Amino acid sequence: MKRLVLTLVYSLIMRNVLKLFTGIKMIDRQNLLLKEPCIIVGNHNSHLDTVVILSSLPSRQLIKTHPIAAGDYFGKTPMKAGLTRFFVNAILIPRSRPKAGETGADPIQLMVDVLDKGDSLLLFPEGSRGEPEKFQKFKRGVGLVLEQRPGIPFIPVYMKGLGKVLPKGDPVPVPFDSYIHVGKPVYPQGKTAQEIVEEVERSIRQLAEHA
Repeated sequence: MKRLVLTLVYSLIMRNVLKLFTGIKMIDRQNLLLKEPCIIVGNHNSHLDTVVILSSLPSRQLIKTHPIAAGDYFGKTPMKAGLTRFFVNAILIPRSRPKAGETGADPIQLMVDVLDKGDSLLLFPEGSRGEPEKFQKFKRGVGLVLEQRPGIPFIPVYMKGLGKVLPKGDPVPVPFDSYIHVGKPVYPQGKTAQEIVEEVERSIRQLAEHA
C-alpha cells in the first residue's frame, strides 16, 4: 500500500507538477539509479528539495529511500509524525546524540540501521534551510555515518533555484527555473568523519561550480 501511494504521489503527480510549475531541469539523473544502498546528499534551501529528489527516483527506489527529518519539527504531534513517515517515507531523528548518562535514540545509529537493512538515505548536511544559492556549514552527521560504513557510496546533488521557488518562511511557491545537478556515486576516501564531511562538501561545491 505504501509503495503504491509513494509511486502515485511522487512518480506521477509531483514529478509532472514540478516540471510544469518550476521548469525543473534534471542533469545526469541516471546517477541516482543505484540498486545498492547509498546516501544522497544535497544542499538545502527549500522544503521542495526533498520532494524534487524523491520525484526523480524510480518507484523501486522510492520505498527504499528515506529522507532524514528533524523529529522535534516533523514529529511535533503523533499525526504529523505519522504523515511524515508515511507520505515522505522519512526517518525522524533527534538533532543531537544523547550525552553520557542520558537515554534516548542515537541519530547516527538510526541512520546506520537503515543502511544495514539495505535501504538508502536522503540527507542534507547543512541541516536547516539557508538562503538561496548560499552554502551553510556542513554538519558532521553524514561523516559519522559513512565513517562507520565506508563501503557505502554517497551521491552528491546540487540544487539551484528551488530556494527562490519556495523560500524559507514563504508558504506560497512562485515560478522559477530550477536545475538539479546529480554527481556520480562516490566511495569516501577519508578515514575520519571530518575528512568525509569535507569530501562530501567538496563534491557538492564542484557541481555548483559547473551549474
